[in-house]
Amino acid sequence: MKIGVVGGGISGMSVARLLSKDFEVEVLEKESVVGGIARTKNVNGLAYHVNGGHIFASKYQDVREFVFSKILPENQWNIFRKNTKTLFKNHWISHPIENAILEIDKFDSKLAFQITKEMFSASYEKGRNLEEWFSNHFGPTLTKEYFIPYNTKIWGLSPKDMDNVWTIDDKQMKLPVPTKENFYNSLVHKQSMDKMVEAVQGCRYPKTGNQNTFIEAIGKGVKIITNYAVENIENQNNKWIINGEKKYDILINTSPLDVMHKKLGNVPNDIERCFNKLKFNRISNVLCEIDENIDFTWAYISSKDIGVHRINNTGILCSPRKNHCTIEKLGSHSVEYFKEEIKKLPFIGKILDHNITERAYVVFDLNYTKSKEKCVNYLKQIGLFPHGRFGEWEYYNMDVCIKRSIDLAQNLKSDYLK
Repeated sequence: MKIGVVGGGISGMSVARLLSKDFEVEVLEKESVVGGIARTKNVNGLAYHVNGGHIFASKYQDVREFVFSKILPENQWNIFRKNTKTLFKNHWISHPIENAILEIDKFDSKLAFQITKEMFSASYEKGRNLEEWFSNHFGPTLTKEYFIPYNTKIWGLSPKDMDNVWTIDDKQMKLPVPTKENFYNSLVHKQSMDKMVEAVQGCRYPKTGNQNTFIEAIGKGVKIITNYAVENIENQNNKWIINGEKKYDILINTSPLDVMHKKLGNVPNDIERCFNKLKFNRISNVLCEIDENIDFTWAYISSKDIGVHRINNTGILCSPRKNHCTIEKLGSHSVEYFKEEIKKLPFIGKILDHNITERAYVVFDLNYTKSKEKCVNYLKQIGLFPHGRFGEWEYYNMDVCIKRSIDLAQNLKSDYLK
């Protein structure tokens, strides 16, 4: 059987690699290079993460085994500990913020007391939207002072207008969720509440100093056709026809879900409306010099007075260390905009490069769950396999993309190798 995979990012190449021994597999990539949004750009010998900083860490044993045994051996990675900071009320404190109550107490003891009281009163109920989820887990004060302004800044929506589905989905959880016991331990015993895998196991980055080493290793031995844009998809006599010329028995799509109805055509009106409701955010990003004494791995900025929202200290991932970082801002913004904003961050040096990513993150508005599920289910009903961050329209990290690839490959082998 012949399998076609649309998109040569982490998801597309991983599932192709996992299937290539048992099937004839072909990856169709519209760009001249593979890697999707995880790929870096070489700027004067520096690896520029044009869409944030990508590191490898995974709680999944099968993902780690696949990566270290088949892709890039464990001895070819640098390991480092996560050291994140948050700029809160003009003070740099530890992240996650609920782990920094003693630091907040040094400049606002009343605020620290109120946050502490509310953390111990948390109901942990899901709530109807993201704002209620924050309030029920962290208390109304920390929600108002930090979570609402920061999340409004990074999503372009108020949390009350956002679905909280991504906070309770184990595959894509982005927040270290507290319990009262580990909050107590953070206060009394100064134990971190951050149980995210990168905090517990450490993060990995290729010793070459470039994430592309890992990305390109995934595609080793896989047939990948670059500079091939998929514009039309048809199903004729149980064969998938791409652009009227390429034929496959099975088709896996990792390209953006929100445009699939245009490539397929003849989509029912109610399903087409759901495709049109899917939303995404653009991200603007600059590569900058950074002071060599800055030791955080990445940092979050909730203040409305500073336009940018995250700093990824990507140079610290390299050995020997390099003094460069990436700085992000929601939406489309010019170099001139960033030049003005980084004046507010005295440890940031000159701008070296600039990028705008068209699709950086899916948006979890209140239409998200219903619309996304209808679109994904429609594709499955017609026999097409949506896959990966944008193919499934999810907020997947790199390791979850690989985990989903492992699971999909196993299912396809089980169904078709009989």
